[in-house]
Amino acid sequence: MPEGSNDNGMQVDTALVRELAELLDTGKLTEIEVKDGERSIRVARTSTMVSAGYAPQAAAPVAPAAAAAPPAPAVDDWKTHPGLVKSPIVGTAYLTPEPSAPPYVSEGSIVKIGDTLLIIEAMKVMNPITAPRAGTVTRILIRSEQPVEYDEPLVVIE
Repeated sequence: MPEGSNDNGMQVDTALVRELAELLDTGKLTEIEVKDGERSIRVARTSTMVSAGYAPQAAAPVAPAAAAAPPAPAVDDWKTHPGLVKSPIVGTAYLTPEPSAPPYVSEGSIVKIGDTLLIIEAMKVMNPITAPRAGTVTRILIRSEQPVEYDEPLVVIE
């Protein structure tokens, strides 16, 4: 059987797959997809990203509520919530401006439109994610230094 074909007769361009895999590495992407008519090739990586330049420092005293955060609900539970704030970009989320600083917000914080909720680092640029509405932060659905994808739920404001 020729390289790149399988039992159902589908031809796979292995050189293209290798090229896409190289693009994942060089572009530091998590997935890439190309379509040609009805055919589509998707190459994805599932690994933990580590951010350089934002290393945790020695542990500082932390309030008990922050140390034992409740488990986040299933993503589907928040998809239709009117106060859901989603990630506008892919990157690494940080809940504090620097490792030793307090978080921008915590559950129970009252925010107004434009207040910074967290930052997302993308390509060495720190992007503030701001409150689109006023209210109370009822859920923080991510943890600091967590990789986030586009449109991923971050925070709920009620």
